[in-house]
Amino acid sequence: MKLFKPFYIQPRFFYAGIGIVLLFGLSYFEPLLFNIAQLSILVLVILFFLDFLIIFIGKRKIEASRLLPDKFSNGDKNRIELSVTNNYPITIYFEIIDEIPEQFQIRNFKLNAIISPRKTNLVQYHLKPTERGEYHFGALNVYVSSVIKLVSKRFIFNTGAMVPTYPSFQQLKKFELLNINQNSLEYGLKKVRRLGHTMEFEQIKEYVLGDDLRTINWKTTAKRNQLMVNQFQDEKSQPVYSIIDKGRVMKMPFNGLSLLDYAINATLVMSNVVLKKHDKAGMFSFSKKIDNRVVAERRSSQMQFILESLYNVKIDFYESDFSRLYVNVKKDISHRSLILLYTNFETLDGLNRQLPYLKAINKGHLLVVIFFKNTELNNLISEKAETVQQVYDKVIAEKFAFEKRLIVNELKKYGIYSILTTPENLTIDTINKYLEIKSRGLL
Repeated sequence: MKLFKPFYIQPRFFYAGIGIVLLFGLSYFEPLLFNIAQLSILVLVILFFLDFLIIFIGKRKIEASRLLPDKFSNGDKNRIELSVTNNYPITIYFEIIDEIPEQFQIRNFKLNAIISPRKTNLVQYHLKPTERGEYHFGALNVYVSSVIKLVSKRFIFNTGAMVPTYPSFQQLKKFELLNINQNSLEYGLKKVRRLGHTMEFEQIKEYVLGDDLRTINWKTTAKRNQLMVNQFQDEKSQPVYSIIDKGRVMKMPFNGLSLLDYAINATLVMSNVVLKKHDKAGMFSFSKKIDNRVVAERRSSQMQFILESLYNVKIDFYESDFSRLYVNVKKDISHRSLILLYTNFETLDGLNRQLPYLKAINKGHLLVVIFFKNTELNNLISEKAETVQQVYDKVIAEKFAFEKRLIVNELKKYGIYSILTTPENLTIDTINKYLEIKSRGLL
């Protein structure tokens, strides 16, 4: 009974059977076809048993395994490799059905391959996860058939495995070169002219032609009887906190990823940029309470702490409590810091409810509010309206888009920096704003 359990009849057998039945039907009009139909039955039976013997004689004629990465990168294509070895003495046709995680909801996944005798092939495919968490793979099913393709045998390899999906660490490779050069400009980073100088004192030195006259130290000049200037260096080790709103406003999806996941991916890249710039990177999330807190530090393991904390950020459906955010910032962040607040405001009224808390945070820190353009509205605005309903929808979409720009002006009126960006450009725009703030010495 075990012999027939992995036994499957291929569609080619049924096609041949249908052809033979048609021959018998046509033989009613042409008797000669009756003999041809009988011969066809004999040939089909012989080929069937021959194919059965080829495929089923011997044990474990093939070997297969699934090669998985340690973790998936959320929102990116991740490569999976299947290694299949043909131990048959003939060329074999494979149909591979991998039981991929249920999160992808792919019901017709199938790969085909042809492998020469005594050879090993690597078959690749890619998966693009759109949410963080654990992804469980099932069994690896391999259906084997010969060139006759009348029967096939199923081999099951119990290679079930779990792969965690982390925030998009693949983006880190794109932004490893953080100095403003030609490579970084290709990714959208902008060169920002430095204004003035920073205030971190380094030493007093003799004046040389070209030094900034504003840095002359007149007391030391009087004592030494020669011009002396203060020399400054770039300020380093400044705290930079990424604060992620995980309330219901961040649930909105764009291209499969929620706004929360876009913010998480940007936070990971931004933290790496901050540490490369010798500043301190920290983060936490908030909604009804403060979670996933990582204190701003420059330790070697800081990126790993941030990665693990971002992995554990879970969205909820509450309205975020900005008053609790203000209290926490006031209590736990004692030094003046750059605060990158990832949230979303759809209307000016929504901003005005939280504006007192944003103004209070901005008094003690440099606050940058990051929120999102609705790209679906932009697509609706760009379409040509042909009916009254489409005109109405387009006017409403333009109203919401205009209100986003009013939010930017409202924040600017109170000295709060803001970034209004599309989800796809979130990382680039955030890095550009950080580099601008560093170059202008605003922190």
